[in-house]
Amino acid sequence: MITATVLTKNNQKTLKNTLDSLKTFDEVIVLDSGSTDETLAIASKYPNVTIHSSLFLGFGPMHNYASELASNDWILSIDSDEVLSDELIKELGELELNPQIVYEIQRFNYFNDKHIKWCGGWHPDFVVRLYHRKSTQFSDDLVHERIDHEGIAKETCKSPLIHTPYVEISDFLDKMQHYSNLFAQQHVSTKASIWQALFHGWHAFFKSYIFKRGFMGGKEGFVISIYNGHSSFYKYLKLVMRPK
Repeated sequence: MITATVLTKNNQKTLKNTLDSLKTFDEVIVLDSGSTDETLAIASKYPNVTIHSSLFLGFGPMHNYASELASNDWILSIDSDEVLSDELIKELGELELNPQIVYEIQRFNYFNDKHIKWCGGWHPDFVVRLYHRKSTQFSDDLVHERIDHEGIAKETCKSPLIHTPYVEISDFLDKMQHYSNLFAQQHVSTKASIWQALFHGWHAFFKSYIFKRGFMGGKEGFVISIYNGHSSFYKYLKLVMRPK
């Protein structure tokens, strides 16, 4: 048996599609960190969903807390803006699960109804999401957390996970603010300069738009590449300008 876990905070735009794709799971744990929109009302409509609340501890610790709340040892960690494809649901149901294997899934990332096949971090995009909680867990990173699979075999699923991380332009700005704050917290002892911030910002843009062929993605590729550059710039700027 697999328990699906979902972290939430103000995800009313995307959560319904996520939970619809998890209807075949006997148990879905939703761990909320202070939603003020319709997120909890949406989640409460699903009989297989159990809602828990917590202060935000950082993404890694939140994922690990959610897994502790599960009744099953097999954990499928799904973001509140991700949807399991029908093919993936079928494939997961047919897996012969091995506690010494973690299972990787390819994400198909969408923006403005376009499948983004370019840009840094958007394609290709493979994420380890299915694991046995007695064999491993998420890292304790506040942001850019990952499932630790050192010394554990990895198997890649054939079917995709559908990901829509940004519905509106405001989502880019909200996520950039939140993630850059967490980055600055996580790297509190790291020294940085304005020049480093500028370098990281320009490098992230050129990597995404030129080297990762974001220019082939039209206006969506340009917007994503600009966002990647700004995100990198502000992450390091917050290290420079943090309070003394």
